[in-house]
Amino acid sequence: MQSHAAVPIAEHLQGDLFRIYFSSRDAENRSHTGSLTIDLADPTRVIDVSTNPILVPGGLGEFDDSGAMATWLTEVEGRRHLYYIGWNLGVTVPFRNSIGLALGATDGSDRFTRYSAGPIVDRTIEEPHFCASCCVVPNGEIFSMWYLACTGWHLREGRPEHKYHIRYAESADGVVWSRNGEVAIDFANIGEYAISRPSVVHDAGIWRMWYSHRGESYRIGYAESVDGRHWTRYDNKAGIDVSEHGWDSEMIEYPFVFDHKGQRYMLYNGNDFGRTGFGIAVVDDQK
Repeated sequence: MQSHAAVPIAEHLQGDLFRIYFSSRDAENRSHTGSLTIDLADPTRVIDVSTNPILVPGGLGEFDDSGAMATWLTEVEGRRHLYYIGWNLGVTVPFRNSIGLALGATDGSDRFTRYSAGPIVDRTIEEPHFCASCCVVPNGEIFSMWYLACTGWHLREGRPEHKYHIRYAESADGVVWSRNGEVAIDFANIGEYAISRPSVVHDAGIWRMWYSHRGESYRIGYAESVDGRHWTRYDNKAGIDVSEHGWDSEMIEYPFVFDHKGQRYMLYNGNDFGRTGFGIAVVDDQK
């Protein structure tokens, strides 16, 4: 853990204890996934930090040989599924991403084993560039996934720049996914070029999604849907913005929204894509 604490994920352990998974970078700038434990009664006090990584980069030439960044945790038939972003460095473009899967130990510990040496969601004929951060939620007899899909690269001031938004997929087992290019959250304007890290919760009668969106710099956006597939953006209702100064004063991104004891929380990153760490926000019922 040389730098960063990015893309946080909360897992309830017992009482007010939560394990937070996050990604850090080593001396070669490769992403590894680790964890720490907090007590929501005093969330700024870290109780324990993993001494060994939970996910490490894969073997030479594999889809995740440049980094393994956890993005979502869910349970499938009693087994924890940890979805993660696999990183490959590129030549003509800086990187290529795809989505991998790791299975949790049955003892409930923070030990995970890669499901396969290859990704479970990768580029296709219809999606030829890359896919990345996802959110996977049980939805009746299926699982719903909202994931980042790159729509293309272009040169900006002589350097390649990506453009990506959020699409929708379905699965019967959480492993094999059906995709048809269905767009969930699209670009709001010509200046927006990156929408990422969806976090979806289902309240009575309505689906809610928080996500990152970027023009000049990342902000956290918000959308609503009655069916989880067709969404309306209400970014002004996201409930959070950058601070006046400090670790999250330049940008905020990568939200993870969860509930505990009737209270709604959000984990999120601040300046420089998680280099300054992650924080926690709580819904203010007075606003």
